Amino acid sequence: MALAEDVGDGDHSSLASIPADAQNRAHLLVKDDGVLAGVALAHHIFRAVDPDLRVEELLSDGARVQEGNIAFRVEGRSQSILTAERLVLNCMQRMSGIATHTAHLTSLLTGTRAQLLDTRKTTPNFRLCEKWAVLIGGGVNHRYGLFDQIILKDNHVDYAGGIRAAIEATHAYLKRTGRQLPIEIETRTLAEVQEALDTGGIDRIMLDNMPPSQLREAVALIGGRFPTEASGGITEETIAAVAATGVDFISVGALTHSLKSLDLSLKAY
Repeated sequence: MALAEDVGDGDHSSLASIPADAQNRAHLLVKDDGVLAGVALAHHIFRAVDPDLRVEELLSDGARVQEGNIAFRVEGRSQSILTAERLVLNCMQRMSGIATHTAHLTSLLTGTRAQLLDTRKTTPNFRLCEKWAVLIGGGVNHRYGLFDQIILKDNHVDYAGGIRAAIEATHAYLKRTGRQLPIEIETRTLAEVQEALDTGGIDRIMLDNMPPSQLREAVALIGGRFPTEASGGITEETIAAVAATGVDFISVGALTHSLKSLDLSLKAY
């Protein structure tokens, strides 16, 4: 789909200016410090454009890179290299930016039990690659979509008539449909946490937009009966304090919706 979007009925710039039988080579130049991601995907893109392109991988996904590093070399038909260039760069720059930010935030959790989660706040039609980049950077994937886990968010709770009503309706639905899906409930107050505990039948409690002092109270109230997830407005400046409250997971939407791409360039040599 991404190739079709870019190439359409042909890469006419390359078709017009480069002989069809011309051969050349290029390398991927790293122009920024960070964590490399998307190398494996680049192999697939080059192969999809032209199975005869040859890629020599010098650095793998997850490598810590610095400005001036060469990640890989590619050789083959000049037209094919040029056609693949932009899609390879678009994917790798974005994935490397996500992996870099994920690795940085993960480093701030050292010494705590907390694991860093991504969210569904991803680029449409690029979620798989963005979640792949989170894994490369050392994070943990949350649910992939609406189909593989039930998360009863604030609007679900409000529409259903409260914590207990939402959980009980969910259990009735799962029984009726024969589905087996984990259930997570979002709570906004300690009273909602207590209601979730009293109701039971859940797999994780999300603690939404709570300051660290309230998170500590919530974690103590839950007492290890269910895994806990802190979520909502967590930043680089606050994540260490959130982790210190004893939560099991911290979800950060900014991993995928507010990233800075890593500067990469595909250069002929």
